[in-house]
Amino acid sequence: MKTNVNLQPYNSFGFDVVAKEFVEINEVNELQALIRRGTIKNKKVLILSGGNNVLFTKDSFDGLVILMNTKGIKTVADEGNEIVVRAQAGEDWPDFVKKMVAKGYHGIENLAHIPGKVGAAPVQNIGAYGMELKDSFLRCETINLETGRKRVFDNKECVFGYRTSIFKTLLRDQYIITSVDFLLKKNAPLNLDYGNIKSYLEQNGMENPSLQQLHDAICAIRDAKLPDVKQIGSCGSFFKNSVIRAEQLESLQKSYPNIPHYPEADGKVKVPAGWLIEHSGPSTGSGTASWKGWRDEHVGVYEKQALVLVHYGGGKGRDIVDLAQKIQASVEAKFGIRISPEVNFV
Repeated sequence: MKTNVNLQPYNSFGFDVVAKEFVEINEVNELQALIRRGTIKNKKVLILSGGNNVLFTKDSFDGLVILMNTKGIKTVADEGNEIVVRAQAGEDWPDFVKKMVAKGYHGIENLAHIPGKVGAAPVQNIGAYGMELKDSFLRCETINLETGRKRVFDNKECVFGYRTSIFKTLLRDQYIITSVDFLLKKNAPLNLDYGNIKSYLEQNGMENPSLQQLHDAICAIRDAKLPDVKQIGSCGSFFKNSVIRAEQLESLQKSYPNIPHYPEADGKVKVPAGWLIEHSGPSTGSGTASWKGWRDEHVGVYEKQALVLVHYGGGKGRDIVDLAQKIQASVEAKFGIRISPEVNFV
């Protein structure tokens, strides 16, 4: 246990925040020992994984930060075309996906290059390019922060939704995910329908890409539009894409016929938040209104992707909050759509 620890290395925005108490967990029994000793009891607790989806809104965290850094990947079942792989919570997510693809295992390839760790992936139900974590999630093992007891949650019990799960809602801060089991396949059709993937493959002459080629393509697409957090602080996509009624889309299409949209299973449609942000905001030198590329002294909107809010250094979490609120108000005023943050505010 450490005190007064600077969390700048542990949050991808790179904000200078001090945690009152800090502990790194490398083995599950270390966490259980902390709970048995009463170290956690009656304390404000923040479970930190990769720090890639956290926005610290204050200069300090008056509580205990638990950094999950458990490691290990192993096969727990192998039958026919299906294989179950268990990854510990502290495993790096992009590295885990890379290893599974190298083995020829299908199911998480479209989630390549998303920063973070395995333990945080189910909490957020991460998703990209037509795929979500819940599609390959089998179960996860957790520790109850009050009792120290283990509990396994299956897919249904996690109540997955769009960028959410029971760990982000009803059971928030009550359990820590220690490992995740993935149900993968040795052979499966590739999901190539997402627009960015289609265009990239066409431009590079790949009509029938392999699993590895698809993984590499997605990595290249993400690199082209997202900043390197070692150079510019960010949390990747800041806002969720908006799901609206079909009637609302039809109304918007009268004024914006080119508004992109994707059908949802319930008859609603998903509209990319990045497009909404890019087509609203303060006027630019060209006379158009857009937040894309907008910059204040310390924070701004990434020039290559309007969905990404960035920290150039020397700023505070509150600066990002203020910018986010301005963007929300701007989008709602123009399109009548309220976009919601994907990032967790602390």
